[in-house]
Amino acid sequence: MATIFSPSALLSSTTTTTSSAAKPPPLATIPQSKPLATTLVATAIAATILSASSPPSLAELPSYKLYYGTAASAANYGGYGGNSDKKASAEYTYEVPEGWKEKLVSKIQKGTNGTDSEFYNPKKKAEKEYLTFLGGFQRLAPKEIILNNLALSDVDLQDLIAAADAVTSEEKKDDKGQVYYVYEIEGAGGHSLISVTCAKNKLYAHFVNAPAPEWKRDQETLMHIHQSFKTVD
Repeated sequence: MATIFSPSALLSSTTTTTSSAAKPPPLATIPQSKPLATTLVATAIAATILSASSPPSLAELPSYKLYYGTAASAANYGGYGGNSDKKASAEYTYEVPEGWKEKLVSKIQKGTNGTDSEFYNPKKKAEKEYLTFLGGFQRLAPKEIILNNLALSDVDLQDLIAAADAVTSEEKKDDKGQVYYVYEIEGAGGHSLISVTCAKNKLYAHFVNAPAPEWKRDQETLMHIHQSFKTVD
């Protein structure tokens, strides 16, 4: 008698054998690394934080030299540099940015509007500081009168005031009690800082002028030299 195989039994046996042979071996787990873009972004952020928190290097800080002014009269003025040791006979001082050039003040200019000294930025000559003085002043007049009198002999100052968007003034005292008038003139064409005081029977006026673009760029430096002016006891 022939043996009859059950189809279900054969199918079950075949299925079991195939399943057991096809099972792949377990794969080793590979740790995933951070995407390259994420790493680069993190590095850039860290560099930005470090650069923002780092103080500027000494090479980046502006440097200045101290100028000694003698306020010599036109009759005694010897031209560029003066006649005597300026430090020994100085009546006032102010700071000048390194790289700025001293302008020769003629006897005519000194006699006309009392200009005693002047420095300018060679990259933009309209960016400058200068000092004028007038004799015969024992004390300061009211602030408005002083500014108007200064403008009488300074055409550039007249034009700046006429076109100004704002003119402010205030009275300050130094640590010795000396009074200074401080003016700020702001307009679309330029900016001016003026400091005025009286000493030794003279009126001293220190000017810092700059066109609007240079004022915006160099404001910190210009404020520094404006505040550096003082008379010498």
